Amino acid sequence: MEAKLLAFLDFLQEEYKYSANTIAAYKNDLNQFLKQITKKHPGLQSWSEVNADIVEEYVEFMGDKTYASSSVARKVAAVKSFFNYLHSRSLIEDNPTTQVDSPKVKKRLPQTLDFKDVERLLQAPKQKRSPKNLRDTALLAMLYATGMRVTEVVSLQQQDVDLANATLYCPSKEDQVRELPFDEETKSILTTYLEEGRPYLVKDSSEEALFLNHRGQQLTRQGLWLIIKAYAKEANLDKSVTPHTLRHSFAAHKLANGSNLQEVQQLLGHANISTTQIYTQLDEASQNGA
Repeated sequence: MEAKLLAFLDFLQEEYKYSANTIAAYKNDLNQFLKQITKKHPGLQSWSEVNADIVEEYVEFMGDKTYASSSVARKVAAVKSFFNYLHSRSLIEDNPTTQVDSPKVKKRLPQTLDFKDVERLLQAPKQKRSPKNLRDTALLAMLYATGMRVTEVVSLQQQDVDLANATLYCPSKEDQVRELPFDEETKSILTTYLEEGRPYLVKDSSEEALFLNHRGQQLTRQGLWLIIKAYAKEANLDKSVTPHTLRHSFAAHKLANGSNLQEVQQLLGHANISTTQIYTQLDEASQNGA
């Protein structure tokens, strides 16, 4: 049983390029699960013998402890990911976690824009073709196309952009670099900014920051926030919009369009899949008419 756990951790490392800290979190959670179920059921010899009752029993065990609901949700997500892996490779006949629900984590659902409002926001800076507007068009397109954090997008250097392969190499937490693909339209917008916008903003030829302010220096977090606030107003959006709103919208729309949870987790750079799961609640809320 331990061998298959190790194989799963290797899979996460090779397939999703998870950081050492993320792999360690999965390892700790799954080892705890294995230790508890074998303690309760000493006759267990293989994962195919683990049924839904045993998994539910483990969830109840954690509920009796002093774990925060977010911690329980993370541990359940790790167990479900592991059994999905085993089932997808025909290592077990039935997936015992199919009907297992994660505990509800009391979190405010992130605010997102619908597809129509995103399009209105992205179109707002295109009304003019000044260097500033070309920059802002590229900024908004890049935020929505990749789901980057505010700090990540303002920290981008020219060398982080691979236009030929339509990919961003985004330095992330834990010294990891995420490869973030973007679409052809975003590629065209970014190319135009690099050719017709940035050369007119840069003051110092040694400046390598991708997005520059009017002084030719790296754009700040506050500067980006003000830019988005201004275009949200220009687009007549009736809700508060921040750079993180586009990140939330990116994640929600990816899932709505069929991307799986682990793919979105990887793109967002979340250490734990339970963090990403909140976006599934957004989809459920929209389906229920909330």
